[in-house]
Amino acid sequence: MMFFDTHAHLNFKRLTKILPEVIDQAHQSGVKYMVVPGTDEDSSQKAVDIADQNANIYAAVGIHPHHAFETADQEEGRTLDSRIQILEKLLQIPNNKIVAIGEIGLDRHSYEETKYQNYHVDGSFMNRQKALFVAQLQLAKTYKLSVILHNREAKDDFLGLLNDNWDQFFSGRIVFHCCEPDETLLKYATDHNIFIGVDGDITYNEEKQRFVKQIPTELLLLETDSPFLLPEPLRTEKKYPNTPANIPLIAEFIAGLRGESLNDLAKTTTENAMRLFRIG
Repeated sequence: MMFFDTHAHLNFKRLTKILPEVIDQAHQSGVKYMVVPGTDEDSSQKAVDIADQNANIYAAVGIHPHHAFETADQEEGRTLDSRIQILEKLLQIPNNKIVAIGEIGLDRHSYEETKYQNYHVDGSFMNRQKALFVAQLQLAKTYKLSVILHNREAKDDFLGLLNDNWDQFFSGRIVFHCCEPDETLLKYATDHNIFIGVDGDITYNEEKQRFVKQIPTELLLLETDSPFLLPEPLRTEKKYPNTPANIPLIAEFIAGLRGESLNDLAKTTTENAMRLFRIG
């Protein structure tokens, strides 16, 4: 049985020292393929490095909306254009294994833990997020890459902006990462041939348990969002961090909810991921 973890932050510090072990355990668990998304310029570079050094691991590069907080005025040197140029340099490296732009999107959540002083969500910050989102969607079109989309508590703006910038190119090339259990998001996804990523929180979030039953089989993807969203029973046992090796746990839980065999779910979600990222 073969699995694909479509969203694993192997580039985050929590996993750096144990990375060889994490990758080995994933392979032993049947997780053959992984995609490592970037969340800023540095983590995007790390994602590319990890992908280049490991078979069947691929990278996505992008700037998470939370990190749009860094994009200020010209005097501070963190302009939109300068940040996009850094991503473009990564995309122009020959023979790399970048398969997507991501994770990108919009986020209205007020994070209690953040590296940014005076962090707050206001109109100015959301405007920076939106500009960054649109610029990175254009990057995906220019370089013919798939897109990993993040949306948290920003559904209306998120779908509005996506709709305003929709191009037929994006059909079958986008995933709603860790998708909120929302009927409007589901309808938009099914209408536009957008994949939906399901993570370990499915094992303890009842809304998501109801939601996953409605996702069309051909649009379903498996994710861990490692090192976050540890699935049960590991969450109760506090066996942190989450790693790609836990994909079979998530898959088995979803298969039970949907009344499908684990083998069929593994096969379908792996094929879906290969199609999304144009692998093979």
